Amino acid sequence: MRLIAALAALVFAAGSPAAADDAPLFDGHIHYSRPDWSVYTPDQIVDILDKAGIRRALVSSTPDDGTLKLYERDPKRFVPILRPYRTRDDMSTWWRDPAIIPYLEQRLAKSVHKGIGEFHIHGKDIQTPVLKRITEIAVQRNLYLHAHSDDAAVIELFAIEPKSRIIWAHAGMSSGAQVVGALMDTHANLWADLSYRYGDVAPGGTLDPEWRALLIRHADRFMLGSDTWTTSRWGQVPGMAAEARRFLQQLPPDVADKIASKNIEKLFP
Repeated sequence: MRLIAALAALVFAAGSPAAADDAPLFDGHIHYSRPDWSVYTPDQIVDILDKAGIRRALVSSTPDDGTLKLYERDPKRFVPILRPYRTRDDMSTWWRDPAIIPYLEQRLAKSVHKGIGEFHIHGKDIQTPVLKRITEIAVQRNLYLHAHSDDAAVIELFAIEPKSRIIWAHAGMSSGAQVVGALMDTHANLWADLSYRYGDVAPGGTLDPEWRALLIRHADRFMLGSDTWTTSRWGQVPGMAAEARRFLQQLPPDVADKIASKNIEKLFP
């Protein structure tokens, strides 16, 4: 019995298949926006993802042309998500600008986008006709909303349209495991990407017990993320992938597999 226990411990220490250095990762949050285009070609972006072991990625960009450049380069690897930003100036006004609706409808007519976002919205800003219409469009077209929001805004988004399917960018950025878990307990259509949260999930490389329990409890709801919101982040993608693999190794194999790739594969087959 002692020998069996020792062998089991050795297998666990070696990490799950999803956490192995050569196992594929899926990324729930990248951007290929205008400043990136003069630094990295689509071929070079693919090379970076290959180096990191990232086989698929959800991509949104400002403007959307960047997303389409990557999608045209490899439509099996890149899952297009449509940002409501024609330029970065839209970030501070989009939820109250009626012109955003025809822009979104025109881009969605291409029938390649699988969601709307990543967009930035907070609780105090959320009650607008524009945002209400966007939630309606998302439900009608079977699209996900990728929301960079506080927890109050997530609650309001579901209040506006209970049928919404929301991917919560950065798992709320500063929301604790208790808050994230409570929202997931309440809303079955809430997922979260962990971009910018690796240091909270596994400070110093060791899984935080509260986050570990949450990742196990809602293993079907989390995905990894790099968030290449600025060009310099592209050089950090392989390192972020390695950081993710380290904390995935500390989870049960089936949980690690889901967070590493299977959850995105299920949502975007």
